[in-house]
Amino acid sequence: MFSIAFSMLNGNIKIEVFPNPAIRVFEEYLDFFQNLVYNSLQIIFSKELHMGITDKEKQFYETNGYLLKKGLVSAEDISRIVVDVDDIHNRMAENPTQGIGISWEVYEDDPDHPPLIKQLMHSELVSPTLNKLLRSDTVLDVLEAMMGPDISLYHSKLLPKAGGDGTAIPWHQDYAYWKNDNNKPVMINCQLAISEANLENGCIQFVPGSHNWGLQEHERKQQTFGVFLPGHYQEREDAVAVEMEAGDGVFFNALIIHGSAPNESEKDRLMNTFAYNVTGNGTSQSREVLRGKEFNS
Repeated sequence: MFSIAFSMLNGNIKIEVFPNPAIRVFEEYLDFFQNLVYNSLQIIFSKELHMGITDKEKQFYETNGYLLKKGLVSAEDISRIVVDVDDIHNRMAENPTQGIGISWEVYEDDPDHPPLIKQLMHSELVSPTLNKLLRSDTVLDVLEAMMGPDISLYHSKLLPKAGGDGTAIPWHQDYAYWKNDNNKPVMINCQLAISEANLENGCIQFVPGSHNWGLQEHERKQQTFGVFLPGHYQEREDAVAVEMEAGDGVFFNALIIHGSAPNESEKDRLMNTFAYNVTGNGTSQSREVLRGKEFNS
């Protein structure tokens, strides 16, 4: 904090000690310099980071049609969701939350099987934490890099694939469900792992690059996940299993082929899929504007 000056006078060394003015100036404007450095680093880093994803991640997504983001959601938020959806099968069977839509597992060989949820639409109504996360900057920043600044919620659905009883989800492209005369396949899903997802409990699987094949011909039946590619579900050599830890999220294109095997484990495989759309892409498929321009239907 001091400067020391040496000089010679008549053969004697003279030492003077006085405060360093440069230090005083630095202290006086410390906040200014800190902000300047921070903003400069942000500008430099933004060349590599596009609103939540790196150049490398963006290239991977564009090439493969999906992108895994490790640790997308905090452990604290995951714990809150687990509490929100505790005993969800029995609770919704006895007293379903108003506004949700439930598709139940069907066991034709066992009509007395206890009711188990295959899909719960509008899951933000049963979990305040899911409702918070679907509109969080953490998620929307990634989406903006992929789909642009005008982002709307399409829907949010819970997929609590029951341990030992959760059935397969057949191979399909989401746009086969969503296509109409007024939209394009620009929707993006974010599937959040609430619990660990692996091959044993039926983690999601993708066919990399299949989003570039266009919309394929699907079979249709009156059942949950009743729009599917020929063969329903079977192992594919060209598929990649995306195993996840709780808190991970995987973003994927509306045209990528995906599906999942049955849950062969003893525990439920808890996942939630947030579906997003470019605002105005389809008159009925922008339920709530989350970022960007407003939508006038």
